[in-house]
Formats: sequence, structure tokens, C-alpha cells
Amino acid sequence: MPDKTRYAIVGTGGRHEMYRDAILGEYAARAELTGLCDNNAGRARLSAGRAAELTGVTPPVYADTDFDRMIADTRPDTVIVTSRDSTHDRYIRRAMELGCNVITEKPMTTDAEKCRRVLETQRATGRSLRITFNYRYSPPRTQIKDLLQSGIIGEVLSVDFHWMLDIHHGADYFRRWHRNRENSGSLLVHKATHHFDLVNWWLGTVPQSVYATGRRAFYRPETAGRYGLDKRAERCHGCPEAARCPFFLDMAANPCLKALYLDQEEYDGYHRDQCVFSDRIDIKDSVALTVDYQNGARMSYSLNAFMPWEGYCIVFNGSKGRLEHKTEETVYVNGDGSVPGAVKPEGTWIRVYPHFAAAYEIPVWEAVGGHGGGDDLLLRDLFNPDAAPDPWMRRADHRGGAWSILTGIAANVSLREQRRVTADELVPGLEMPDYPPMPAATDPLPLR
Repeated sequence: MPDKTRYAIVGTGGRHEMYRDAILGEYAARAELTGLCDNNAGRARLSAGRAAELTGVTPPVYADTDFDRMIADTRPDTVIVTSRDSTHDRYIRRAMELGCNVITEKPMTTDAEKCRRVLETQRATGRSLRITFNYRYSPPRTQIKDLLQSGIIGEVLSVDFHWMLDIHHGADYFRRWHRNRENSGSLLVHKATHHFDLVNWWLGTVPQSVYATGRRAFYRPETAGRYGLDKRAERCHGCPEAARCPFFLDMAANPCLKALYLDQEEYDGYHRDQCVFSDRIDIKDSVALTVDYQNGARMSYSLNAFMPWEGYCIVFNGSKGRLEHKTEETVYVNGDGSVPGAVKPEGTWIRVYPHFAAAYEIPVWEAVGGHGGGDDLLLRDLFNPDAAPDPWMRRADHRGGAWSILTGIAANVSLREQRRVTADELVPGLEMPDYPPMPAATDPLPLR
């Protein structure tokens, strides 16, 4: 039996549970949880209690200010970072400086300066840094990679990509810490990093320049007025308009949200249920981008966070035809106990429109579980990796993590300065990630 890899986790909010339970459950023969760290003592102890229920052993708990002591005391091989986005760089860098490898939730970090610092630390220490892009592992998204890689539509020349966040999941970003750019980098970094990474990986290229427009169109005080919510409070809990507001989040009625957030407010004062119509929000809910890629492709992208359904539509226009793909996802609110982002088969399809031939539909690879079936496959690759080569090269390191956020970071600069922004001016000289070869402009085209 191989030696166990020792893991410590920093950040004990809703997302860390997937990693904790995998380490303590399915992968316990290969993995060991050595410690938990958080700025909220109650939430960290709650996680430790759950660990004790699963194994009979309570892992030690450390305050965020005692991160170095946790590393010294518990000697992890790898630190898993699932804290607030704006703190990722601090824990990633310090863990590597103290001799640990790192696994981090996306986004790797939230702005160009922090990105440069993470890359500098990785180069100086030589430690590994993996970014957990679970969407790459989702069977329908892997299938798109497989199809494009096969040359089914030739060289991809342009992409139209439109992502819908619905009024349940989308609204939730405007209740939580994500609503402020200093915490999340905005939806263009926190959420759209998934989308931009998929396009980089699907096309086997990276962004060259970005131009963005956007606004906060829906989640603002004026919308509350149109609903007639004239007596709203700054949070849902105890709000006078609770009975009438369609966006009311009742944390007290949901055991998961109550235990994880409402019951832990006394430790850090964080309110998980802030009003989605607050004037304290400073991120956009509606954005549109034009992105030029190093291989010559161009993408038109949009994100709207107040849609009636969740998912995306994407079109790849190639030298041999067109591939269209739509995915609908199930409704959920982060941390409420439901499966996040499961694929709805009835709303998911792939169609190919070849040049000089009839269009046809391709059966979609089946997907079950969180994030389109990607969560479980990602966990397997993290904690029990297959020795066989991965033809789609789904693992992402610091290079993939950096390129994934540069589209959104450049878009934030573009919004602020109203100009086209290049990736190289933000992080000069960044190396290309490892991507499989894709069809090239020199490939022969079919004659009619």
C-alpha cells in the first residue's frame, strides 16, 4: 500500500466539504487530513466535528493567523485552498514557501499583481500548484474537447459563448462576499474563470486581447422598487419584506445553511444572506466580451446573472463546419445541500453542421453529479490518479490557472479604462499550458 499523502485545508466554507469528505471517505487509504484552518472558529470546529463523525478522529483546528503554525505542527504534503478568492494568493504562496504542494479552487487569484506574485513564488520554490477545473472533467465538456480535437469541424475560427446564471444561483452571488470586487475579482474572475478556462482548453490556445462592456442592470435598488419592496432590509434574515420578496433566502429553514453560516455569525459577523438589491454591491450582473486568441480565433462572450434558466449555449465555427452545444443545469444555491450544477439531460445536446452535408445530432456523454459530473472525476484524479495518459490533458497547473483568470482580469481593466487590454501587459512572458494538439490551418479542406 502506498504511503498516505497528508492534506491540510484552509477555508471551511461550503466548497471545502467535497475535498474533506473525499479524503476521509473514498480515498482514506491514500489520503490523510492533518488540519483545518479558517478565520471563523465556529465554522472550522463544525468541519472538525463532521470529520470526527466520519472517522472517530477530530483533526486539529487553527485560526487563519496561525496558518504557519498549522504547517509546522501537522506537516502536510499538500495544502488545499478553499478560502475567499482574495486570500488565495496569500495561502498558495505561503504554503509553497513552507515546502508544501498546493491544490486550489478556482480562481487561482483575483488580479494581475497577485497572479504575478503566485507565479514568482512557484518558480522560486519549484512546488506544484493544481487548479481544480472540475468543468474540464464533466463528460459533456470533455466530449466537446474530444470532438474539436478530432477535427470534426476543422480549425476553429470563431466562438459564440453565452452563459446564463439563473435567478436562484445567479442571485446568490449578490448575497455573498462575491458581490464586492475586492473579494472575488467580480463574476468575470470568480465565475467566468471556469468558462474562459474551458475555451482555452477546448481550443488549445490562450487569450491575446480583451475588450469588455458591462453594467449592473438587475441587482440594484431600482429593481426592488419595481417589485414594490419599499421596506427591505440589508439582509434577508428578519427582513420586513421576507414574505413578499421572490429572492428571500431563509437560512433558518435550511439545516445546511443554518449550521454553516447563520449559527457562525457571532465569530466573524459575516452575513450570508445580504440583500441582492443593495447599493453596496459593486460587481456587474451583465457583461459582454470580445476576446482575440493567439491562434487567430475570436470569441464573443456574454454572462447574465438574472436568467430564468441556468446553463450555456456555445457555437464553434470551423473551417469544415459548425458545432453547436447547449447545456441546462439544475437549480441550486451554494451550500444548501443540493447537488451543484448537475446537467439536465433534457436540456443538453450537441449538433454538427458540416460543410456540404446534412446536419446531425451526436448523443451526449452521460453525466451524473456535481458540476456536470465533473466533481467525482476530478476527485479521483486528485486523490487516486490513473497512471494511464489522459488524451484530453484535463489537469491544470499554475499556467492554466493564470491564463484562465487573465481574460477576466483584462476584462475588468477594459471596463474601467474603456479600451482593449492585452494579456501580456498584465503578466508578461507567461508560458503556454500543456494542451493536446488541435487541427491547424494547413489541414486539407473537403471538396464538395
